[in-house]
Amino acid sequence: MNINKFIPVILLFALTACSDAPKEDVSKKNTVRQETTVALDTTLDENNMTGAAKTEPSANHPPVESEEVRTKKEKVDLFRPFSSRAMMSSPEDSPSVSPPANPIPSMSRSIPEWNTESYNALQENGFISTSNDPLSTFSIDVDTASYSNVRRFINEGRLPPKGAVRIEEMINYFSYDYPQPDAEHPFSVTTEVGPCPWNDSRKLVRIGLKAKDIDKKDLPPSNLVFLIDVSGSMSQQNKLPLLQKSMKMLVKQLGKNDRISIVVYAGHDRVVLEPTAGSEQQKIIAAIEALGAGGSTHASSGITTAYQLAEQVFLPKGNNRIVLASDGDFNVGITSRGELQKLVEEKRKSGIFLTVLGFGMGNYHDDTMEVLADKGNGNYAYIDSLLEAKKVMVKEMSGTLFALASDVKIQVEFNPTKVGAYRLIGYENRALADEDFNDDKKDAGEIGVGHRVTALYEVIPISADGQPTVDPLKYQKAEKNDPVSDSPNSDTQYADELMTVKLRYKPLQTSESTLLSTVVKDNERALEETGNDFRFAASVAGFGMLLNDSEHADGITWPQILTLAKGAKGTDTEGYRAEFIRLVETAEILAEK
Repeated sequence: MNINKFIPVILLFALTACSDAPKEDVSKKNTVRQETTVALDTTLDENNMTGAAKTEPSANHPPVESEEVRTKKEKVDLFRPFSSRAMMSSPEDSPSVSPPANPIPSMSRSIPEWNTESYNALQENGFISTSNDPLSTFSIDVDTASYSNVRRFINEGRLPPKGAVRIEEMINYFSYDYPQPDAEHPFSVTTEVGPCPWNDSRKLVRIGLKAKDIDKKDLPPSNLVFLIDVSGSMSQQNKLPLLQKSMKMLVKQLGKNDRISIVVYAGHDRVVLEPTAGSEQQKIIAAIEALGAGGSTHASSGITTAYQLAEQVFLPKGNNRIVLASDGDFNVGITSRGELQKLVEEKRKSGIFLTVLGFGMGNYHDDTMEVLADKGNGNYAYIDSLLEAKKVMVKEMSGTLFALASDVKIQVEFNPTKVGAYRLIGYENRALADEDFNDDKKDAGEIGVGHRVTALYEVIPISADGQPTVDPLKYQKAEKNDPVSDSPNSDTQYADELMTVKLRYKPLQTSESTLLSTVVKDNERALEETGNDFRFAASVAGFGMLLNDSEHADGITWPQILTLAKGAKGTDTEGYRAEFIRLVETAEILAEK
């Protein structure tokens, strides 16, 4: 056979096969690589990559590491926020990984296509005419979850959704130098007046509360019930594994008189650790290490079981508290926020407090977690790293777990001869009716040992422009038999007073509130004459207003907030204010994209 006859046919077949081969879609490939460089806190497994394509090794995408190497790096990385490791890492720390060329912080994890995170929409407080309503009443808030969650978003390389930004929680994340209270009350009240940094014609008033410190050895014994979400959604490294490490830190702070129990829930709930003395460290830690994630999320059943267990070993003069740890993705049993609210409102009557710890991203339900803490006589923190867990569970353990007073309310009366209008910055979901202040049946926030609470009012002086317009009130003129109005000194008696701050609180195991009040005098100090705490709190408020695209942020700029924060950094022993400055710098870059 002459094979030369078939050579043209073979060549023709080969050329046809090459022309029919699919060409590489360059734009699609580039898109996939761009997605994998956006920050994320879920770990990609080489053999199980859901919702993201594998990338080829390159300068910005190193070869996939072995399981042993990756495990070691994850253990180290747990000490930094999951969403900020790439931003904080350096070539010296990770010599095998090239630093990203993009100045926006990113991570080598890809953002999933799905995102079911949910947040409550907030209607920002506006200015209220003092002549129309001189009283402002609200419940205190010691939650800090919003700040650490906002930090997570920014470190991922994206701005947070507006519902995630609660300015009061961002302000209260930081410590301020408030004086210790005297012997009469468990709180001190500090006030300061200065010019508003973003509007020269207005003033800013800072109100600060400081709960008394109690030495650890003098704290009452604790009855703690950990209610842990072990559903399938908690399997990622920044959820259950991080929670387990966080719990171990707390357990090491317990003593022989403390009791700890563990209830877990997924498709159903079960008790994995009966009430155990805090001194039995090995037994408790073994129960924690044995936890694993899988199944659906039946939170309401777990909540009921946890309260029942807490009631079994209730300490009449002790600290009785449930610590709920979850991503808030409840999908079995009672799942609506309204029904969950009713459940915890009923359970709080037992005298058992509730601490809520949030973990994770992607399917995080902040709205659910917030309502549980608010209505369950508790506090709320978001844990994104072991350092944050240490802050909440160790450094601030007394404030997190030990209540000093409940139903703490603040009411401010503004002097209409000095103040034309005012607005409370933040606390939108903590507003109370003025009549609720004296009603001891109305629920309000709790405050823990050593806690600090800060509130800011933006004030428009009576002579300044920008007053909200309302028609003169026909029936609000003083009556002739009003002794205060008839006083010859009525116009000058309070001439130097800007406002009066009143505080009501219930000491533990009591049903009647105690009243504390202080007068705030007006002044004309320059901004640079105010304290570091005043200016730093103002910078955090301005930062939150910019993130929220506030209608009252017309005079606020990113450079202004950055300069204000840097000038008010102060001692900053823990470095939290320095971290805030870096967040502002990063957010400014993101806002310009």
